[in-house]
Amino acid sequence: MRSYGQYCALAKALDVVGDRWALLIVRELLLRPCRYNELLDGLTGIATNLLADRLRQLETAGVIGHDADARYELTEWGQKLEAPVQELIRWAAPLMLEGQGTDTFRLRWLELPLELLFGGVDPRRPDIQIEVRTAQEVLTVTSVGGSVNVRTGYALTPDVVVTGSPELIVGLMSGAIEKELAISKGVNILGDFNHVEKLRRDDWLDPTLPERFQGKWEDVSRGLACARGVDTPNTNE
Repeated sequence: MRSYGQYCALAKALDVVGDRWALLIVRELLLRPCRYNELLDGLTGIATNLLADRLRQLETAGVIGHDADARYELTEWGQKLEAPVQELIRWAAPLMLEGQGTDTFRLRWLELPLELLFGGVDPRRPDIQIEVRTAQEVLTVTSVGGSVNVRTGYALTPDVVVTGSPELIVGLMSGAIEKELAISKGVNILGDFNHVEKLRRDDWLDPTLPERFQGKWEDVSRGLACARGVDTPNTNE
C-alpha cells in the first residue's frame, strides 16, 4: 500500500481507502456481506488479482473482516465509512444527470442514494411499499411510521411499481424529472406515484448546482428522445 507520507488525517484516510476500487468495495459491503464472486459482480471491470490485493490491504488495515459464514464484511471501524460515503454520494449526485452512457449499473447501487433521499423520520409520510424494477433487478422501498427502508428484492404487496431504464429511474425517484416526462420516455408506473413524491426530503441535495449542470437533465431527455425517435421540446429556448 502506497502512502502519501503526510501527517494529516485526510492523507491517512486516503492511504487506507484512496486506492482505485477501495471505496467501491466499501460500497458493496455497506449494502451487505459479500462472498468473493459477489464482490466481482459489483466491481465490473476489476481484475481478480487486483480485487484480492485490495481485499488483503483493507483487511490488514482493519477496515474489513469475515462473518460467521466466511463472507467479507466491514468491521465496526469500517462501518464508520458510511457517513463519508453518503456525503460523497450527495456531492456527486448531480453527475448522474449526465446519463448512463456505456456505464454498467446494478440496481442495488441506488440503495444508499435512496436512503439519503428518503432519510430521517417524517410522520407526514404515508405508509407505502414501492417496488422499483430495471432490467432483471428489483429493489423495494418501504415507508412505515415516517421512516423509510430500502433493500434489494421483491415487495410482498407493493402499492406502487415503477419500471424503467436506470437513468430514468434515477431522474424520476430523485425528482429531477417529472412523472409525465418519465412516462413519455418509457417508464411504466402502476399505482399512485404521488405518494412516492411525499417521501422525499426537501434538503437531501444542495439546490445550488454548478453552472455545468444547469439544464442538464433537459439535454439528457432530448438525447433519450432522439435515440427513440421522439420529439421533445427544447425547454431552454
